[in-house]
Amino acid sequence: QLQASGGGSVQAGGSLRLSCTTSGRTFSTYAMGWFRQAPGKEREFVAAISGSGRSTYYANSVKGRFTIARDNAKNTVYLQMNSLKTEDTAVYYCAADSKALTTAQSMGVRADVGSWGQGTQLTVSS
Repeated sequence: QLQASGGGSVQAGGSLRLSCTTSGRTFSTYAMGWFRQAPGKEREFVAAISGSGRSTYYANSVKGRFTIARDNAKNTVYLQMNSLKTEDTAVYYCAADSKALTTAQSMGVRADVGSWGQGTQLTVSS
């Protein structure tokens, strides 16, 4: 089970960090990612990180503003979001890749998710 937290309301230009924690001894073998779904839109990929944390992959819309990281000792993945825009408003979901030992780019391109977190709301106001 994936447990996401850290959402909230922030003004445009602000920052926020999301966290996602899971149990299990195989956390470090799976790429992890963040997806988001805005009202009336389909869920879209945001960022992914490999199991080791050595590779990351971002959607163009967040590149340079968001940073994904993980702490395998804590079974936690993070999404640091800076320079937030109103269009970042969405429900954010953490996800585990469906296959072990894949790359961040592979997860981002395939978007083949094995497990979803429950979602956390981010609202960015102007």
